[in-house]
Amino acid sequence: MSEYLTYALVLLPLGAYVILDGYDLGVGMLSLLDRSERRRREYNELIATAWDANESWIILAGVALWAGLPGAYATVLPGVYPPLIAMLFAVILRGMGLEFQSASGTYRRGWGLLFGGASLAVTLCQGLVIGAVLSGLPQRDGHFTGDALAWLTPYSVLWALGLVCVYLLAGAAWLQDKTEGTAHEWAGRLGRPLLGATVVAALVLGFGLEVADPQHFQFEQPLRATLFGLAVAAAAVCGAVAWYGFGRRPDWRPFAAVLGAEAAGLLALVAATAPVVVPRSLTLHEASSPHGSQVFLVVGVGLCMPFVLAYNIYAWWVFRGKFREPARQSPTTTAPDDGTADPFVSRPESRIVVIVRRTLLTLLGILLAAVCQDIFGGESTWVDPLGIALLSGTALVAWILGDRRDGRLGEYDLPGGERP
Repeated sequence: MSEYLTYALVLLPLGAYVILDGYDLGVGMLSLLDRSERRRREYNELIATAWDANESWIILAGVALWAGLPGAYATVLPGVYPPLIAMLFAVILRGMGLEFQSASGTYRRGWGLLFGGASLAVTLCQGLVIGAVLSGLPQRDGHFTGDALAWLTPYSVLWALGLVCVYLLAGAAWLQDKTEGTAHEWAGRLGRPLLGATVVAALVLGFGLEVADPQHFQFEQPLRATLFGLAVAAAAVCGAVAWYGFGRRPDWRPFAAVLGAEAAGLLALVAATAPVVVPRSLTLHEASSPHGSQVFLVVGVGLCMPFVLAYNIYAWWVFRGKFREPARQSPTTTAPDDGTADPFVSRPESRIVVIVRRTLLTLLGILLAAVCQDIFGGESTWVDPLGIALLSGTALVAWILGDRRDGRLGEYDLPGGERP
């Protein structure tokens, strides 16, 4: 039973990453197709509010895979190292493009192209990885046995192209929901052609899976067949809603429908392949870790997921509604010398206090990680899992309260900046 909980803890953050990060990758790729620098700048500012929260899920997915399914981890990663490493570099470059563009004050074509090109590279690499895993990596006794190009197959290339269509569709739906004016109209016009391309890609990838991975799909099982049929039907209904909603009010309807279709498609894929985690022969039971590691996974990742979800919901709530370009102030604006200068200047000891406190909290985190190996390995002589949870929660609360206090004191304000 514990391996199924582990399986769920791997799939949930993976699914959340594909659904949430997909739309901002799609917006990045759409920026390459838009000739208006003003709209490109708008896309960058829009995605800058959400991209880092969305990418948090892939970290949880990696930890869950490593701790809960080491057999799959040992088979998948060596087989997809080239596209996975390229994806990580592209994620870094994409973040650089976003942040430097936001800090530039005006639109810089180079940073905009870096943002869009890196978004395309991340999407293609993700598609290659997914396609390679689904088509079956060479393995024996849970170990990868293929060559350096085992990930490059016709099916993985099709998955890369199909994922580009899916993410572009999600990006267009997001832009219709969040923008006004010409960007809103452009997104509405793009929606239906992209939806048609996505439907074609889904059919090709769905029917191609039996050719790429000739395992026997057990649809004779009533529960599996029912789940698969319901998921496909839900995806079709969501697709119809999105088709009708593009270019019409309310603007949120296409985006909600596209997210629903993505979730239903992922559920259909799981219903068709579970419990095989690395096609063609590695099952869930064979890939699972010992019971102690699974307990560690449930406690550690299970406690982190609500915090990450809360952060996503909070970010969505703060930046709800339509995006409007803020009025930019002159870079020569300076604050009056009225005794309210930056506290780092007037009280330099506050900087030392912040550094010391954060260093102690970091050391506490390292200590917790160090003792976890003994605790969940069956030698909990210092503190039990409940103690780990309490100490972690205490450290997090202390960090948040300290930052709130520093924010009230103005310790994050830049010198010469204008105060609200």
